[in-house]
Amino acid sequence: MSNALKELGGHIEAKRPDCVLDWHIARGELTVDVALANIAGLVEFLKTDQTCKFSTLIDITGVDHPERPKRFDLVYHFLSMYQNQRIRLRVAVREEDMVPSITGVHPCANWFEREVFDMFGILFTGHPDLRRILTDYGFSGYPLRKDFPTTGYTEVRYDEVQKRVVYEPVNLVQEYRQFDFMSPWEGADYILPGDEKQEAE
Repeated sequence: MSNALKELGGHIEAKRPDCVLDWHIARGELTVDVALANIAGLVEFLKTDQTCKFSTLIDITGVDHPERPKRFDLVYHFLSMYQNQRIRLRVAVREEDMVPSITGVHPCANWFEREVFDMFGILFTGHPDLRRILTDYGFSGYPLRKDFPTTGYTEVRYDEVQKRVVYEPVNLVQEYRQFDFMSPWEGADYILPGDEKQEAE
């Protein structure tokens, strides 16, 4: 299988040197690093080229690396049912970069790109309807960025008095922020049922 992937990586690099920055095989999977400006062209090539025929888009996701100038890795997963192969495309993206949408080649990318926008804040040019898909109206921030607080910024609850859903800033009392990581049995000043039998012996 690795020989077939090596041939595939070499074929893609030879045919589209304008797109491919690097490629490697790890754990039996081919990963191709792609230039941001050429992602849509390479995706179309992978779909139509007879050696590749990657006709199925499996997923688009992101990885946050806040310490890097190119903060995000945008990752595309494709399947070729004709060749029985998979490929992963990886694009390094700055926070302010605009990524060309691939909805013209794979219409199913619509919701994937919306999810990446919603979770990471990555913008796609040429997308027909780029708006949040998982979070609520007026949501602040991007939940899968590593600097997003685990508690979020707002709390949503139903108010019995007002008979409606209300949004409030998250306000945790300090005791809920203190973690001593002790076992529930450590430091207990009570006797659990059955412990009296041991003392009787």
